Amino acid sequence: MTRAPYQLLNSNPAARPLYQLAMIASTLSCSWLAMQVVHEFGHVLHAWSSGGTVALVVLLPLEISRTDISINPHPQFVAWGGPIWGSLIPLGIWVVGRQMKWPRLWLATFFAGFCLIANGAYLLAGSVFPVGDAEVLLREGAPRAALAGFGASALTGGLWFWNGIGAFFGLGRQAAAIDRQAVWYATGATTLLVAVEWLVASR
Repeated sequence: MTRAPYQLLNSNPAARPLYQLAMIASTLSCSWLAMQVVHEFGHVLHAWSSGGTVALVVLLPLEISRTDISINPHPQFVAWGGPIWGSLIPLGIWVVGRQMKWPRLWLATFFAGFCLIANGAYLLAGSVFPVGDAEVLLREGAPRAALAGFGASALTGGLWFWNGIGAFFGLGRQAAAIDRQAVWYATGATTLLVAVEWLVASR
């Protein structure tokens, strides 16, 4: 995978750890919040398309996201929506970015890998210790092997996406200079997501 160009943050070596920490923290925070958004969107999409009624979508920075369905004719279909679209949408963003040659494609690469790992680990672990979506899927008749297969495939794909991406966070033997604009992009996106979630929750 070809890495996107990066720019030198500054020439002060003492400042590098601070920007490196900011890059890691902001990218992880943004990816976590955005991952929950696309995951819950998948549940909502499948609920609406199968005749269900969405009662509540919980998206708060300090809470685990969830979607409550008041009328749910096809609970297994709705439960699959979260991990499926929670993986496909980030992959779609990455494909668009690659086709358009985004200069910071590595941010989309990280996000796609993060979502694949999160959703994959969720179902893989859930195939053994059923909680959340996994509990619903197994209760509604989904084969345990289907959860494990989806989880293992997504997890493997996510790790593949992450292969070599650590260089953009100043990690590894081929560490790149920290990209100042990328720090601002990730921090701004995280701030925006938090603000929107609190605003919607307060209504």
